Amino acid sequence: MTTQYSFTGTTAREIAASVERGVSEGSLAPGTALPPVRRLADGLGVSPGTVATAYKELRSRGIVVTRGRGGTVVAHAPAVGSRRPPRVPAGVRDLAGGHPDPALLPALAPPTEVSPVHGSHRASPRLPQLEEAARAWLGRDGVPADGVTFAHGALDCIARLLSAELKPGDAVAVEDPGFHHLLDLVPALGLRMLPVAVDDEGVRPAELARALRGGARALVCSPRAQCPTGGRFTAGRRDELLAVLAEFPEVLVIEDDHNADISGVPLNSLTAGGLPRWAHVRTVSKHLGIDLRWAVLAGDPTTLARHDGRLLLTSGWVSHILQATVARAMADPVARLLVARAEEAYTERREGLIRALGRHGIAAAGVSGLNVWVPVRDESAVVNGLRTHGWWVAAGQRFRIGAPPAVRITSAGLEGADALRLASDFAAVLGESEATYGG
Repeated sequence: MTTQYSFTGTTAREIAASVERGVSEGSLAPGTALPPVRRLADGLGVSPGTVATAYKELRSRGIVVTRGRGGTVVAHAPAVGSRRPPRVPAGVRDLAGGHPDPALLPALAPPTEVSPVHGSHRASPRLPQLEEAARAWLGRDGVPADGVTFAHGALDCIARLLSAELKPGDAVAVEDPGFHHLLDLVPALGLRMLPVAVDDEGVRPAELARALRGGARALVCSPRAQCPTGGRFTAGRRDELLAVLAEFPEVLVIEDDHNADISGVPLNSLTAGGLPRWAHVRTVSKHLGIDLRWAVLAGDPTTLARHDGRLLLTSGWVSHILQATVARAMADPVARLLVARAEEAYTERREGLIRALGRHGIAAAGVSGLNVWVPVRDESAVVNGLRTHGWWVAAGQRFRIGAPPAVRITSAGLEGADALRLASDFAAVLGESEATYGG
């Protein structure tokens, strides 16, 4: 695919900015071929070396990729673009967002009075009561909590860990399919992604070994409620992965346990295996409220020091007002009861949808978390077909690198009768769009 986009600039920086602007505005879509170096140089009246330097900068930032004789093209998920889902059409039920049921979230109570701060909190960035609660929360599930620190949410934490540990061009092993925001974040940091296939038990050991042998310097994975498939580490799978990782002690292993309290399954964490370099990240936004942009990080001393060193240079600390709100919510017995009820409800709804789909011969994955992953042959046909029945589900494309097509259904708010109706409509759509359904 070529384009008539008007490139501008007389320096490498200006030319790169022109391309980036075209990508961010949508004028240069993923897969669009950029002009050959000499042709663009002639058109702009600059040297070929200037254009080559611009293209090199764009490659290092994940905006374009070079395909040998296929030339330089806009990346499938360029770092200035986004895998944001399309806007939910009016009049349909939104099952695409991956969000919890608002009815199962507690009301939050921020501090009623906040005393003025003299200076800054850099010397005491963590509230003692929240740090103590966080240690207990992690320790409950067997995560070593001798050292903990805080961040502004899971992605903020992971971004800081990767940028402090790796340099542009380094490779990161990521789940495929995986969390779409992470799949955008890694190339935005100038890093390369090495996809690792997953199944119901999480990351596949052979695939992980291949990625590590291929040069991955970090692994980002979900021990449970994997997005989008709902996979979780069993004890056996955890031990297999630890055996693989034992051969690569320099690799930083990052666990994202974002659905800890509502996943519906116990934690089998890699952190219990004595890894030299590790980080376990937890958030509360899925079970206490999406406005609580707070995460706790446990890790080895080197990893924690590098994270906090970067944090000190930027925001310095997480708001103590936010910390106090989180601490109050974690200690509230009413909120705790609601969270326990939510975990039961999400498990019942997820399993109910999988059973309903199964009655129509439709295979689906989702052993933990808030979502169900349904393999299909044609994502667009299924998404558009379900839209005509009043449902809006997520096409799997934004979660995939090389994994087969599928759709993701958020089951968090889908109660019994609705699940039966959705399964029936799903079967009807498959009958209309596919001669046979292979699952």
